[in-house]
Amino acid sequence: MAIAGIDIGTTGCKCTVYDRFGNFLSEAYREYDTSLKEEHSLDPELVWQQTKIVLQEAAQGIESIMAIGVTSFGEAAILLDSNDDPLTFSLLYTNHKGHEQCERLLEQFGKKQLAQITGLNPSPMYSISKIMFHKENQPELFEKCKKICLFGDYIVYKLSGIRQMDYSLASRTMAFDINSLEWNESILQFAEIDRSLFPETVPIGSKAGKIRTELAQEIGVFDQAIIVSGCHDQVAAAIGTGVRKPGMAVDGTGTVECITPVFGAEISRQSLYKGSYAIVPFVDRQYVTYAFSFTGGALLKWYRDKLAPLEADTAKELGINPYNFFNGQLDASKPSGLLVLPHFSGAATPYMDPESRGAIFGMTTETNRWEIYQALMEGVTFEMALNIERLAEAGIHIQALRATGGGANSDIWLQMKADILNKPVLSLGADQSGTLGCIMLAGVACEIYTSIEEAEQVFIKIKQTYYPDLEKHRQYAKWYRRYKKCYEAAKEVLAME
Repeated sequence: MAIAGIDIGTTGCKCTVYDRFGNFLSEAYREYDTSLKEEHSLDPELVWQQTKIVLQEAAQGIESIMAIGVTSFGEAAILLDSNDDPLTFSLLYTNHKGHEQCERLLEQFGKKQLAQITGLNPSPMYSISKIMFHKENQPELFEKCKKICLFGDYIVYKLSGIRQMDYSLASRTMAFDINSLEWNESILQFAEIDRSLFPETVPIGSKAGKIRTELAQEIGVFDQAIIVSGCHDQVAAAIGTGVRKPGMAVDGTGTVECITPVFGAEISRQSLYKGSYAIVPFVDRQYVTYAFSFTGGALLKWYRDKLAPLEADTAKELGINPYNFFNGQLDASKPSGLLVLPHFSGAATPYMDPESRGAIFGMTTETNRWEIYQALMEGVTFEMALNIERLAEAGIHIQALRATGGGANSDIWLQMKADILNKPVLSLGADQSGTLGCIMLAGVACEIYTSIEEAEQVFIKIKQTYYPDLEKHRQYAKWYRRYKKCYEAAKEVLAME
């Protein structure tokens, strides 16, 4: 008996399969065509075709996949016609369209009321602004729209024929009421979007139905497999790392760096809204929020591709991962002596300033490239330290971090995080936390496990714990105090005429 998890990302999709005892069986990954990257758009039909391929590849030779959970990124809306074909490409959260529509929503409801309803600090990145943009600028196209999905529920629908969206994904639309757990009629009426276009909303980890028979035959999957709506990908990462109680948080380091802590209903929402922290429905009447930087691993990729391409190519020729090679050149016994403001793609929480830009402070003629590389990792971590400080002011106190994503494979970076943040960092040593989270939810939904606690006992395995070095923390604390002034300093310089 096996369980599969599908993770839909913005650049590719993955399917991972485990048996019921927690043993890894297979995994498949497909990257999308990147030709739309500059337009910040994504082709839903392409994503569906690639999803079918990864499910088929991962399921090859596995006869009894009993449950398939689905997780995905949020925000990007899909408009379907009467034949369930996408009408246009989906606008990603990084697409700038929808600003005017978001401003009108703000004028109508006010920032405070929108935040209280949706749990979000209003932004054009969320789905409703993009949907309004389509309706107002492509009216003939929008008239053909019969259904609106996000990517997670779109894949569930294509797999099962059942339309439903889990609460955590729905909360990324800025049209969902996190208090009543229903679509907000006032927002939809103002946006002139028919409520019937949206699917029903359901709790995280809800069963949809059996996989469509003809699809099961096409891709070679057991035709009794149950499709399960997992959750938003950051929530899946929390579940997949065993983070489900206050004081716990997952630190996911992929392209984006995101810390996701759990908290209860007693936390001051107003304090969270000030830092643009979302309030997202979780399990057991709890919530999570997202503290994130638009550049996490993306900064190291920038270094690899723009500053050290020759070294990276040489490492590859020698069969060495370029990042492992870079790490081997560092003197991690002390801070780099530089400060990097990691806003190379704008600032996320707590500033939410798309106009902010990155900066490197403190360079001299003695500065070498490896110090710059180390400073990039430090800068991302200082940004997370700032977020953790702001969360603590709102009453969310993180005791330890569980690391996942590609960055969780870097011993140097994990130890650096422990030293800067002065908190234990636990590595699970896998990039599969997203798919693992929805595998666990699917297993519980289909009664393979009696509870999420039982699923944790099967799947969650701590690889290593990195404890803070107090002397290094004292050294880093001096640099962190300086770091907190970098944003305003860079902003003032760039604002000068």
